[in-house]
Amino acid sequence: MTRTLHLARWNAVLLARNRLALVYAVVLPLLPVLLMLSGTRGDPAVGASSITTVLLVVGLFPVYYNVLSQFVNRRDELVLKRLRAGETRDGELLVSIALPGAVSALAICALVVPLSQLLEQPLPVNPLAYAAGVVLAVIMFTAFAYWTAAWTRSAEAAQLTSMPIILLASLGPLGAALADRSETLSTLLNLTPGGAMSELVRTGWFGFDGPGADTVTLAFADSWAPVMGPLGIMAAWALVAYSLAARSLRWEPRA
Repeated sequence: MTRTLHLARWNAVLLARNRLALVYAVVLPLLPVLLMLSGTRGDPAVGASSITTVLLVVGLFPVYYNVLSQFVNRRDELVLKRLRAGETRDGELLVSIALPGAVSALAICALVVPLSQLLEQPLPVNPLAYAAGVVLAVIMFTAFAYWTAAWTRSAEAAQLTSMPIILLASLGPLGAALADRSETLSTLLNLTPGGAMSELVRTGWFGFDGPGADTVTLAFADSWAPVMGPLGIMAAWALVAYSLAARSLRWEPRA
């Protein structure tokens, strides 16, 4: 644990020295909160869209892209090879690279709760489900990052290889918007990571009952059954990504 935290501290220092990465980790995830200012104050539909976007951006940038670029960069510079030649274990390396972005993501998701109150949005109907969803999102996008790193040749190539996961996650929230037009497409989108996160926020935070709902109808006890679906989908994606990463992860650059 001590070695892992020491490595994570230096990864956080390197992250803070990179201005672009620091903006991705701290500033960019909070920008969607401004969406709540552009709509009607206290409108749950606007709040659900904004908080879903915050959760997506937090997962994609402080966690996914940051972990992907850092791992590939350390691998290309043979830092990982040198560390693995010593006492450092593989698990310690993986956790230490992911920890700074994960802490940033968790802190921002916690900060969104009081910020939503300032913008006249309700508190989460089911805070336990919201917290579980945030933790699952961090685990899921971390696993996606290490899987993507397996077939990313360089840090520059990460801008292209990350696009499939970014698109997969970003298209998911459209499922709620398409619920009245195409039930089949809406169902498929809700099975994506972003779709599951959107339904989790709509149900676990705002108490919306169903993809097309826009009024609060669920209480704390009633929300447990509906949130199990999104949480299960996110856990399944995390398990699939972890399995693929474990099979294909490369610790040294390709010859």
